[in-house]
Amino acid sequence: MNKAWRYVRMVLWSFIGIRRRAGANDEFARVRPGLLAVVAFTLAAGFVALLLGVATLASAAVPAADPKLDTMAQRMQACTACHGKEGRATPDGYFPRIAGKPSGYLFNQLVNFREGRRRHSTMTYFVEHLSDDYLREIADYFAALDLPYAPPAGGGASGQMLEQGRKLVHDGDTARGIPACVQCHGAAMTGLAPSMPGLLGLPHAYLVGQLGAWRDGQRHALAPDCMGDVARKLSAQEVNAVAVWLAAQPVPRDAKALPLAAGTKLPLACGSGAK
Repeated sequence: MNKAWRYVRMVLWSFIGIRRRAGANDEFARVRPGLLAVVAFTLAAGFVALLLGVATLASAAVPAADPKLDTMAQRMQACTACHGKEGRATPDGYFPRIAGKPSGYLFNQLVNFREGRRRHSTMTYFVEHLSDDYLREIADYFAALDLPYAPPAGGGASGQMLEQGRKLVHDGDTARGIPACVQCHGAAMTGLAPSMPGLLGLPHAYLVGQLGAWRDGQRHALAPDCMGDVARKLSAQEVNAVAVWLAAQPVPRDAKALPLAAGTKLPLACGSGAK
């Protein structure tokens, strides 16, 4: 036992730096170098095994990451603060519904916010550093949500105003170069995939705000900006009439955007519709 301890002590003195006691040089002279190397290797291997054991115990104590804790639904919680639970919004607010909108439309809007064609400080803050790929992932997530719409909010609009809005939505004004809304947004006004949004189920204030922003040059889309061209031909009264009529309409049970039929020609060249 004393002999074994002597070799251990030699290793500690030589390799770990423990202070030698008096007479240590005489002890070094009496040991066998080969045996000393074996003892040193054994001690080192034991120390490494101890470290590995501790690391294994530590990793076992940390629970494995649960993939369910990093879902798109959880990442998109920030969006629901304004757009409502699951992005479904209510008809009595300013923020639009984004659940179930065409993926191409949502992607275009996210890019527009990122590149300054649309202005909203909170939206710009959220998307200014996000890649196209991640913006598409966000758009695809919300587009896939199939959620019921709330009933339209009641309003006190006159029959004359409602009729003016209905006529512009369904017939447009050919003499002034204003196409009917249904020509681009679908006969049921639920949108045309992949890039034309539905206009039903949106708050009156939001519709007025966006048409007004296009009309006043505060909102833009990819050139040619067809909505900007149309909105600038509308009077403020006509903007309000269209918004009042749209906000008053119930949303059909199947509110998904229909695919744009192959070969369909839109009444205006529209940059956003190409994406």
